[in-house]
Amino acid sequence: MPLVWADTTVLNNFAQVGRPELLQLAFPGLSAPRAVRTELSAGERLGRVPVGDWSWLQLVDLTETETARARELEQHLQAGEAACLAVAEARGGLVLTDDSAARRFAGALQLPLLQADLVLAEMMTRGYRSPVVSLRELNLLPDS
Repeated sequence: MPLVWADTTVLNNFAQVGRPELLQLAFPGLSAPRAVRTELSAGERLGRVPVGDWSWLQLVDLTETETARARELEQHLQAGEAACLAVAEARGGLVLTDDSAARRFAGALQLPLLQADLVLAEMMTRGYRSPVVSLRELNLLPDS
């Protein structure tokens, strides 16, 4: 299975609905830079993010080169998203994000990106009956 990197917004969304284990089931080797977990923990401490069990999430430390790249990206992104893109750019893999700025940068860096609405559309063309045409209707994804 290829490397799969989650940024803070993805972890936050699953924490908000109390279902972080769904990410674990879908992506057993899911990884995130420590900066992502640090951002999520800050949200938990402030009461903005429900506390969840993330003990299974594989945390990675960035190399010096990845850290320098993340600092460059932090001019445009939050620290967690910047670290996630920097490590994915260096090590490869699939980026999970619903942050619109992170998606734009991932696209510019030509990083593989899981785009939920595209997956839903493909499922519907193959016969899946969805109650919505776009996940934005569920207020789970930001406008692009």
